[in-house]
Amino acid sequence: MGTLVGHVAPGFGFFLIGLWHLFNNIKLHVQYPNSFNSPPWFPSPRFKYLELFLIIGGACASIAMELFIGPDRHQPFDPDGTIPSNHLHNFEHSSISMTFLVFAVFAIVLDRIGTKAQQGLTQLLAAIAFGQQLLLFHLHSADHMGPEGQYHLLLQILILVSLVTSLMGIGLPKSFLVSFVRSVSILFQGVWLMFMGFMLWTPGLIPKGCFMHHEEGHVVVRCSGDASLHRAISLVNIEFSWYLIGITIFTMCLYLFVVKTYGEKTEYVSLTKELEEQDEDSDDLESQKRSELGTSTSFIQMGKAFSPIDMER
Repeated sequence: MGTLVGHVAPGFGFFLIGLWHLFNNIKLHVQYPNSFNSPPWFPSPRFKYLELFLIIGGACASIAMELFIGPDRHQPFDPDGTIPSNHLHNFEHSSISMTFLVFAVFAIVLDRIGTKAQQGLTQLLAAIAFGQQLLLFHLHSADHMGPEGQYHLLLQILILVSLVTSLMGIGLPKSFLVSFVRSVSILFQGVWLMFMGFMLWTPGLIPKGCFMHHEEGHVVVRCSGDASLHRAISLVNIEFSWYLIGITIFTMCLYLFVVKTYGEKTEYVSLTKELEEQDEDSDDLESQKRSELGTSTSFIQMGKAFSPIDMER
């Protein structure tokens, strides 16, 4: 992170994972509304662990970029073995990636073993990853002031939503709304990270009265005065509100599309089963009536047969 690519690349990853989860959660709930159970990750049709391997690949690439490729000496330490101040944020970002790497690796291991606590433990690992992300962004060593600080503050709100819904998912795996909000928050994280990358590292998109300034080995956005700073922060808040509206419209349209695409098939199947069950019930009822009628007829015939004998007696 700290560059345009460093925000856009992980943001695109969060966006893909969030969209994948959102689509599959809606589809799963539409097809199985009574037995819905949201898993912490979704297998792909051709390769079961594709989602988890993408997380592993992205996390490894992020760690390599932060600690070995990005630094000038291709290693983040000073000659005496200490961590320089301008590389503290590299260790913070790589620690976030390491936590997501741990989540993905143990998700595969737990699935291969097949323990009873697999889903709850995997959900807990996801919550730990979001908690680590929130902690390190909140206590970031970089001076997140001005517009950059406001972008990161709003990002922390989205991370907090992902953290809370992941924890809630441990005890409420059958709640569609919990899984829906978690998926939307992950998707929103990705969109906001990509937007941050373009807005903070594209000179033509810097707010009026602000400028890009090199500090401690990375570029930050500074404003010339309080009026420019207040205007830039207000613009960030407005942009976030617009994206919130856009994400809401997109998720609702996706929900309606999935319901229309997969809901009709589910209703048709359930209606067919219901008609078959009604036919079976009617057949059982007819057979029961016939048996009852046969029993009563046999009793009448037995009564007629025994009546002359009783009269002779």
